[in-house]
Amino acid sequence: MGKTKIHRNIAKLKSIDLFYFDTQTEGPAILCLHGRWGRAETWVDFIECYGQQYRIIAPDQRGHGLSGKPASKYTAEEMAGDMIELLDFLKIDSVLAVGHSMGGRVAGYLTALYPTYVKALAILDRSASGPANPNMLPTDPIPTVDPLTKDWPLPFFSLSEAMDFIRQATDSKLSYQYFMNSLVETVEGYQMLFSSQAMAAGIAHDVDWFHLLPSIQCPVLLIRAKGNDAVSDEDFVKMQSLLPDCLAQEVSHPDHNVHLANKEEFYRYFDEFLKKI
Repeated sequence: MGKTKIHRNIAKLKSIDLFYFDTQTEGPAILCLHGRWGRAETWVDFIECYGQQYRIIAPDQRGHGLSGKPASKYTAEEMAGDMIELLDFLKIDSVLAVGHSMGGRVAGYLTALYPTYVKALAILDRSASGPANPNMLPTDPIPTVDPLTKDWPLPFFSLSEAMDFIRQATDSKLSYQYFMNSLVETVEGYQMLFSSQAMAAGIAHDVDWFHLLPSIQCPVLLIRAKGNDAVSDEDFVKMQSLLPDCLAQEVSHPDHNVHLANKEEFYRYFDEFLKKI
């Protein structure tokens, strides 16, 4: 099997400019949505696995990577709307939507709000619950400081300093690589490509969306990591009960990056889902 070429482009849309990967291959389209602080880069292995049979689109979502970073609330509705603009720009009218973590939430909203665009949905290690802390509710004015990276010594003076710090700040090699994908050299030093305001706003507007699940009529794949707290047992069961057509799987590796931690297991579950749709 030949290596899949990734075409990199920027779509100048009405609401925002979005950077995206596009295999431009024949076959059904898969839209891949990364998690918070992430980039399209997280889907490179997925593209290598499926890029010959499917056309894979993987954008940097608003506030991330090389895409636009306007001051906004970064709600799931807003980010799902960006995806509709992107699909219309590419003249794609039907996709299999795959979302990891925050991207799973956006993919869920995309499917619920624009059902004619999504023929199947895969949610990777993402609960439909809102914040664990009930005091973390949408605020006005919108917060501007990312709570995760607010104490990082940005910009880093050197690449080695950045690598050492991020390695200590993350809990696994996959998480380390995830953040390294967003590291960029600037005149001032090494910065992160994601917007602190975007991260803060997105976290502030991370609300429950269980109410959307019964309206999702297409086939849905739920995958969670065993032993990770991203999706509780209670939430996992509740999501399955509310989705009309659901296949649920648990990856044995505890890393939140379920599509990368145990690739053989993940692709086995994903292949099973593809046969179903």
